[in-house]
Amino acid sequence: MLKLAIWDMDGTIVDSRDVIQTAMTRAFETQGLTPPPYDATRQIVGLGLRESCQILAPDDLSPERVDALVESYRNAFMSRRTDPDFKEPLYEGALETLQMLRDENWLIAMATGKSHRGIRAIFDMHPLESYFDTIWCADDGPGKPHPFMVEQSMNALGAEAHQSLMIGDAIHDINMGNAAGVRTLGVTWGFGAAHELEAVGAHEIHHSYKTLQESLLRFAQATGN
Repeated sequence: MLKLAIWDMDGTIVDSRDVIQTAMTRAFETQGLTPPPYDATRQIVGLGLRESCQILAPDDLSPERVDALVESYRNAFMSRRTDPDFKEPLYEGALETLQMLRDENWLIAMATGKSHRGIRAIFDMHPLESYFDTIWCADDGPGKPHPFMVEQSMNALGAEAHQSLMIGDAIHDINMGNAAGVRTLGVTWGFGAAHELEAVGAHEIHHSYKTLQESLLRFAQATGN
């Protein structure tokens, strides 16, 4: 029987907290706006970039200024990658967990708010590309929390909802997975807090890759694999 793990990227596999907050701060400063605090930024991670900027920007900011803010963020994000001190590391246990899934014959998908360009940058930095059987991102259709990316992942790989689960650190990941009818596993080492993930109905909440791995193995056993 098939078993499909659908992964978020930022805050789940890759520790992108610094680069996202730094880029958002630079973008707002470029546009002459007061930068949002980290606690505000972390709550929009996973949404599409324009929606994120709209949420964080002042209510009276014109659509044209929002567009400019979006472009400033893109430029700041790419510029941050060239800084000498730049780091966007994998979380400890991420690569080992993906390898475990591959060894156990899981199908593996990505459902991320990143753009295709952002995904390419991560793949150039870390040996992740070969693990993913299908990839869906903000460029492909409706973003989180719409179930589109999860549904497309299942459709692309021939998996049904009861054979699939969504793994993510943000409430938008959990809402997306729940909307698609799959099991949702929230993780707390990224942008979301445990109580937030619990409040939106995560089926499980994990504080380490060790317990996440154990849960994935239990899911495989429960589905007859």
